[in-house]
Amino acid sequence: MKRELIPVDWPAPANVRSLQTTRTGGFSVAPYDSLNLGDHVGDDALTVTRNRQSLNDILPSEPVWLEQVHGVEVVVAETASCKPCADACISRTKNAVCVTMTADCLPVLLCDQAGTVVAAAHAGWRGLADGVIEATVKAMNVAPGSLMAWLGPAIGSQAFQVGEDVRDAFLSHDAKASAAFTSTASNKYLADIYQLARQRLNALGITQLYGGGLCTYTDQKRFFSFRRDGATGRMASLIWLA
Repeated sequence: MKRELIPVDWPAPANVRSLQTTRTGGFSVAPYDSLNLGDHVGDDALTVTRNRQSLNDILPSEPVWLEQVHGVEVVVAETASCKPCADACISRTKNAVCVTMTADCLPVLLCDQAGTVVAAAHAGWRGLADGVIEATVKAMNVAPGSLMAWLGPAIGSQAFQVGEDVRDAFLSHDAKASAAFTSTASNKYLADIYQLARQRLNALGITQLYGGGLCTYTDQKRFFSFRRDGATGRMASLIWLA
């Protein structure tokens, strides 16, 4: 099957390169079919390596693959150890590739208008609530108003059902987060993770926001979704300076 990549549609500087993978165009078999890039989901390790290597023709170097733990730790690509335990990565060095893997969680790519620093953050609800975006922006160490962000494929607001504990985690930080939750039966809510991320970014002074319209849960042909399938693969959101 031909590899399908989604262009990152934002007005980034010419030296900022980025791309979003889908589930198509790899070598994994069901339920990881086919371009699974996650080495922690039960897929054959050699097949995952083959999938990752298949991206080398469009990347300047091996990405800094993270061991993601739904936290707020940020690493620097050019000095990171092998498979660092973190949920965000930044780079100021040419050809050092930052990457985050997702299958319902929200990938956030960031760059500054001058093209001097880029970042990729893994924003599941826990990391988002605990401040992974804020930690990433702090590590980038530029004026937040100079940054732009692209929100990649994530579970949509009509599919992301959560409990009151998730809602409370966001409201404890900002009461305005209530606008991102729609009440359903039995103390459950539908959460809009895109809106929650936009609120956090806006609060930092970042107003150039792009993406945010692709639902991993409903688009089974293109995207992996943990909520939908359980055992499944992971897509990658990648960014680097050229």
